[in-house]
Amino acid sequence: MQSDKKYFFERPIVIENMNTQTRVVIATVLSLLVFIGYDYFFMPKPPHGVDQNRTVQTAVTEQASPSPATVTTDTQKPAQKAQHIDQQLTQVVAVVETTNATLEFDALGRISQVYLKDKQYRTEEGEELKLFNSPRIPKPLEIRFSDPKLNELAFKTPYQVSVSKLTISNNQPGEILFTQNLNGLIVEKKVTIYPDHHYDVTVKLSEPKSYFISPGVRPDLRIDAYTVHGVMVEEADGTLTIIEDGDAKGTEAFRKARIAVAFDRYYATAFYNFDQGLDVVINKDVEENPILFVKAEGAEQTLHGYIGPKEYKILQAIHPELTKIIEFGWFTFIAAPMFKVLMWIHSFIPNWGWAIVALTLLIRILLYPLTYKGMVSMHKLKELAPKIKEIQQKYKGDPQKMNAHMMELYKKHKANPLGGCLPMLLQIPVFFAIYRVLLNAIELKGAPWILWIHDLSVMDPYYVLPILMGASMWLHQVVTPNNFTDPMQEKIFKWLPVVFTFFFVTFPAGLVLYWLTNNIFSIAQQLFINRLLEKQKKGS
Repeated sequence: MQSDKKYFFERPIVIENMNTQTRVVIATVLSLLVFIGYDYFFMPKPPHGVDQNRTVQTAVTEQASPSPATVTTDTQKPAQKAQHIDQQLTQVVAVVETTNATLEFDALGRISQVYLKDKQYRTEEGEELKLFNSPRIPKPLEIRFSDPKLNELAFKTPYQVSVSKLTISNNQPGEILFTQNLNGLIVEKKVTIYPDHHYDVTVKLSEPKSYFISPGVRPDLRIDAYTVHGVMVEEADGTLTIIEDGDAKGTEAFRKARIAVAFDRYYATAFYNFDQGLDVVINKDVEENPILFVKAEGAEQTLHGYIGPKEYKILQAIHPELTKIIEFGWFTFIAAPMFKVLMWIHSFIPNWGWAIVALTLLIRILLYPLTYKGMVSMHKLKELAPKIKEIQQKYKGDPQKMNAHMMELYKKHKANPLGGCLPMLLQIPVFFAIYRVLLNAIELKGAPWILWIHDLSVMDPYYVLPILMGASMWLHQVVTPNNFTDPMQEKIFKWLPVVFTFFFVTFPAGLVLYWLTNNIFSIAQQLFINRLLEKQKKGS
């Protein structure tokens, strides 16, 4: 028993013997690993396969209580009726061709499919990219009436369409009109489509009724690890609310929202109104995925919509506020301006890989003053390492005295135990920001760099960049002075390049390129400062 007690009581001494700088470094590394691990293990999983013979019938109903309208789900009786609707009313009745996309409309006046024509978005087989690959509902522009009987009739009655084929060219919009007769209630849905993926929809009713209209569920392309999928609402005060797939718990309502968007890594479908706002209702499907609706009342309602890639220049040209669809996570306040700088660099260097290298160099230059101070501090701590170890050995049974003598030693030699950590701490938000930028930027999709790197948005197929990144991290450790006083700590840090190489293997090549370049510039800075300090030491 005595030996057991000794073992457990001795474990904290390892932590107590760590100097402040070592603790901060460990905290930094753990933060990076937790950040990466959270994204990998807790991202929403791909939805379960949907049985083609089972369609979930979802209806919007208006409650007698003052609570918001909700979407109720019935998976039993409506099944046969839903199959009949699928056969009769999901057929394509109109096709709209623009310079950038092909839109298909079904007999219920919904956008049933969108094909992107740009070569950048094509599949690996070279085919046009389909944004919707499952029978999930609602589809974009789907209308749900609050009156259950009227809603049921609406899903049995096909729309009459003004034209079955429409080609839009010369940057001019085109219009298509859908008309539905619901026992005397005339529903007109006029869709004005623009070549840049956005559209306007005006719904007119022959008499006022309460209804809901949806921008549709998010594009359901392959689920990517490390990325967020779900819906986002920008409220009237600018607050962004994100509900990820699998996390929807019930009905949520937002009045006068500016944007309501369903999105995946690269693509989005959205409604927006920056003047009058939108009354948004979010519900969930049977898999707790969030579903967007916009509540409408009266005889006429006009909405602005977008279906397409989350490409900054396209969204900026439509409306500057629409770029908020591109969401970079916790560090958006850093990532958004950093992305603008990256695009500015790309305007001069028309290769995204070299633009990333240039951005990394710019960041290193901006951080150099702090880096220099940190490295000077680390050199001082390295020289004090023998004395630090002596104090730790002498007072290992009395942590308070040990810390007091350590602080006295630092003060005497004008050494700052945190001085070497400040540059590292400042790089944490920078890394997280660049991580999100390079992960979510569709501009990198299909963008080559050199030689074997043909797409910066996917992992290096030959693992060359991750291995070089790990090697550069090890070399940086070699040239960087350290003040480890515990052999176990030193062994742990020697294994960090291996750990990071393992984590970075599946990362997009653009992100690994940034980290590799950052390491190379850090090594160059370290060697320069080492020589500078050596000259100063000899001169003194």
